[in-house]
Amino acid sequence: MDGMNGFTQRLSVVIPCLNEAARLPLLLADLQRSTPGAEILLADGGSSDATQRIATLAGASLIKVHPPGRGRQLRAAAAEALGDWLLFLHADSRLSVQLPKVLSTLLRASSAARSAWYFDLRIRPSTPARRLLERGVGLRSRWLQRPYGDQGLLLHRSLYERCGGFAELPLMEDLDLVERLSRISDLKRIGLPLTTDGRRWQADGVLRRSFRNASLRWRWKRGESAELLAERYYRT
Repeated sequence: MDGMNGFTQRLSVVIPCLNEAARLPLLLADLQRSTPGAEILLADGGSSDATQRIATLAGASLIKVHPPGRGRQLRAAAAEALGDWLLFLHADSRLSVQLPKVLSTLLRASSAARSAWYFDLRIRPSTPARRLLERGVGLRSRWLQRPYGDQGLLLHRSLYERCGGFAELPLMEDLDLVERLSRISDLKRIGLPLTTDGRRWQADGVLRRSFRNASLRWRWKRGESAELLAERYYRT
């Protein structure tokens, strides 16, 4: 296929949402600029704001999922996707203006489908503590093969299906998936930033948020239920 449109017709973008009307329009505008012709699927967990209306007006396919849960929402939308390639993004993500060129080159590479691809985390607004966190996330992603949901994930459908896809977990769905992916493929940098909203770090602070997330991952690895962890996570 020639040109960017030919490639994006093979790309499905999956976005899990719950009351993201304030941030979703910015990502949808980025996608319309960067991936024209791509299929966009919004997996909504029952938003009570204007999220669903915004998605419909933007031409996205709306997948309503009940009860909500990010793993369940991601899995449901991926099952409906038509593209050969799947790009999973959070609703508060912002894309690099260089994405069209890089994506076109990547999808042309015959070996690209053997790997999963992630972005470099950027948190805005930037602070010294957040820049330090970004560097730590970069090292973890490269050396431990553990990029998480805020970094996005691009992979061929065949690889997604081979690893079993997203589990219907309310929390840790990203860690669960990349752990299974790392057993059968490499996870590689796309080489572009993916900017995420810093509101979570603003509320808790970088150190407290990082410690809290690490504690949740450790407890989940020791066998605690993702459902119980999610109750505590969203309650605080």
